[in-house]
Amino acid sequence: MMKKATLTLSDGSRFEGWAFGAEHETAGEVVFNTAMTGYPESLTDPSYAGQILVMTYPLVGNYGVPPTDLAPNGLPVFLESERIHVKALVVADYSSAYSHWNAAESLAAWLKRENIPAITGIDTRRLTMRLREQGVMMGSIEMEGGVERTPLVQQDYDTVNWVERVSCREVIRYNEGAGVRVVLVDCGVKANIVRCLVNRGFEVVRVPWDYDFNQLDFDGLFLANGPGDPERCGKTVEHVRAFLAGERVRPCMGICLGNQLLARAAGAMTYKLKYGHRSHNQPVRQVGTTRCFITSQNHGYAVDDTTLPSDWEPMFVNMNDDSNEGIRHRSKPWFSAQFHPEASSGPVDTEFLFDEFAKLFG
Repeated sequence: MMKKATLTLSDGSRFEGWAFGAEHETAGEVVFNTAMTGYPESLTDPSYAGQILVMTYPLVGNYGVPPTDLAPNGLPVFLESERIHVKALVVADYSSAYSHWNAAESLAAWLKRENIPAITGIDTRRLTMRLREQGVMMGSIEMEGGVERTPLVQQDYDTVNWVERVSCREVIRYNEGAGVRVVLVDCGVKANIVRCLVNRGFEVVRVPWDYDFNQLDFDGLFLANGPGDPERCGKTVEHVRAFLAGERVRPCMGICLGNQLLARAAGAMTYKLKYGHRSHNQPVRQVGTTRCFITSQNHGYAVDDTTLPSDWEPMFVNMNDDSNEGIRHRSKPWFSAQFHPEASSGPVDTEFLFDEFAKLFG
């Protein structure tokens, strides 16, 4: 029998439902994702660290969860990292019956095994409207009959360095000896970014977020996605700034948080969006053209491209709110995208950006 559970927002709004994951209290920043599919990939995306994820598509769990096996190179075969990163999951209608050729277990079983709370029976339409009107806010989940009541976390989500919590702790190498060596700064990288680089013949050297990669011998730089406020990544920005100022000009590409870190290293500012972009259907346009793409996104911060130095320019723009979706240097081989061209899960319209990055090496 399901236990009653309640989601309470920091503005006092309450949403009652039923627990179907781990049965313990938790708190985090409440955000919503409008994708229709891809919950296994979203739950294992490190960019969701510290957040309670609300799925706006009503039916969740109907195709179960794939195996959590690791490939010989250490990357998960079907997921985006080795574990679930969200603080909790909120859905309208959880399907305990699942059917898919690749399903290994139910969503509820996986959540319980990883000790992640989840609620079903929530009016996610009303909840999402609240978040769109008021902006993302802190929230807590409480279980019926809990011995202790955990108060809403008073510490703001933005004050925590979530990147530090999800980044690797040591240098990891993939595809050693392949040829072109790319340093990947792990701010919370998704596994499919590494796969996309390896599949294009790169040797990938994955380093922690605060690692001084300038001491290494490498041919190009890749700045990965990750959670939280880019202002918390001052050490990363310092290292990227030193790379940009170096005598040897080498290619650089960034994704998501990587876009923001590259912009800050160039001298631009970033800001927090009201409720962020989290979906598979964000339309972006390549600046200076009529080329439009449907993109997968997961970010709560954006680059203020009006603060870019004169030798940098916007590369993509969001067609819904005109926020920045990528930048590039006017003469040097440096560019980034705010969206996710590796698209796992999501549309693969922009995976060609990895090919563009590869071309920069001649």
